[in-house]
Amino acid sequence: MSPFFDFFFGQYSEYSNLHITLEIIAAFLGFLSVLFAWLNKIWVYPTGIISTSIYVYLLLEWSLLGDMMINVYYFIMSIYGWYVWTRKVDEVSVTPISKTTSEEDNIAIIIFIMTILFVFGVYVVFDKLNDWPAYIDTLTTAIFFVGMWLMAKRKIENWIFWIIGDIISVPLYFYKGFTFTSLQYLLFTVIAIFGYITWKKSLDKTPVIA
Repeated sequence: MSPFFDFFFGQYSEYSNLHITLEIIAAFLGFLSVLFAWLNKIWVYPTGIISTSIYVYLLLEWSLLGDMMINVYYFIMSIYGWYVWTRKVDEVSVTPISKTTSEEDNIAIIIFIMTILFVFGVYVVFDKLNDWPAYIDTLTTAIFFVGMWLMAKRKIENWIFWIIGDIISVPLYFYKGFTFTSLQYLLFTVIAIFGYITWKKSLDKTPVIA
């Protein structure tokens, strides 16, 4: 085994073939989900639902509680987002891309703070708050909770939260030993940047809906 391969993938020697296969499938479907979000396609949700379901199982097996809760939340919000994105606001139009209102900004702040407190509490209760990744995991969980809620509402600001959370997650997952997932988040970062640009162009062509 070459030093390069061992550095990036050597940790998988300790994992079962089932877990490796499931991680690859979940990462691929997660990539498709973000790609569909960039393209503003409803397929963001069915692919996301399958991906998050797999990750919930894997993260529970790996005892990554914060990450697991992110994916449980993603699963729930994917169902909600699927409904919102297909809900007609009139006889011909579905929910459009828009900017957040002041009320939605306040809700986002509340979601962020409550998520940090909740995840921190879970780590304390299960005595898992024993190294620095747990604190970073708590932060990224809060960032992604807000991002997913804003995406479900079809708010353009969701991409800002995805970009920040993805950038943090790339080295975090690599440090944890999940190379495929780390590479997935690297791709997520690039897609999120283009997603923001694409949604911004679409928003500039349509009236802002509060």
